[in-house]
Amino acid sequence: MNILVEHCTASSLDVQDRGVPHICVCICTFKRPETLGRLLNQLKSQETGGRFTYSVVVADNDAGRSAEPVVSEFAASSSIAIRYCVEPAQSIPLARNKAIANSCGDYVAFIDDDEFPKSDWLLNALNTCQRFDVAGVLGPVQRHFDEQPPKWIVKSKFYCRPTHNTGYTMPWEECRTGNVLLRREVLQQEAGPFRAEFRAGEDQDLFRRMMEKGHRFIWCDEAPVFEVVPPSRWDRAVMLRRALLRGAMASLQPNCGFVGIMKSIVAVPAYTLALPFCLIAGQHWFMTVLVKMCDHLGKLLFLVGIDPVKEPYVSG
Repeated sequence: MNILVEHCTASSLDVQDRGVPHICVCICTFKRPETLGRLLNQLKSQETGGRFTYSVVVADNDAGRSAEPVVSEFAASSSIAIRYCVEPAQSIPLARNKAIANSCGDYVAFIDDDEFPKSDWLLNALNTCQRFDVAGVLGPVQRHFDEQPPKWIVKSKFYCRPTHNTGYTMPWEECRTGNVLLRREVLQQEAGPFRAEFRAGEDQDLFRRMMEKGHRFIWCDEAPVFEVVPPSRWDRAVMLRRALLRGAMASLQPNCGFVGIMKSIVAVPAYTLALPFCLIAGQHWFMTVLVKMCDHLGKLLFLVGIDPVKEPYVSG
């Protein structure tokens, strides 16, 4: 059955009880119809092995409802249940909360609208979560280029994420929602699990608070997804603004104490002095150091009352 509704309650999604777990795949989107369409098409072919059922929730963070035609097309061509809802206030945390509020079942999987999974993504994540009996599992996010990127992007390893062996216990600093499967009961322990004051790093904040309650999250290396890196993310200004915002929001985390602030105070002038030498060494070194410097600079600016990036979030 296909379901296309808005502002409905989670319990109203028609998911039959087949005696197996149900996974609700949550997607937050903002004006990315092409990559959202690719993602939804990939979700059509998820292997279940008879182990689980699954449905999809799309939370559109665009008041203009730009994702609705893409969702409607998916609903018309797929037997997978899908729900469409809108969070008009520009906010990643609020969009994530909207998706959770409209979810159902036993597990919630988050994947970004610019990513797409392999066919065994959910199956491998669920197997690992059940085998280790944990609150959730995170998987690799591997970069994917539809167009040939500049050499300095490849050399600098921008958008490459760290990986671990399956079963590795994740620290909250490395946790994110780009590729994660969570037991839904963990998210129901408090209303609005993602805090609105974060414009970045809201996922790290959630995992930290969940870990403080005793929940454990591990790595599943067999459940990768692929992140589409378009030319807009090769733009240096976009990269630096994302770093400034990331640094500003890092100042809200509890590990931003005296030691963290002193590291940033030392790092900014040190990286600044290194920039001319990095430029001689190559663009990949120059941009790597410049981005790191902006991470620290964003933190320091925010701590003294200067918001370096006024937008709700930096898209690219």
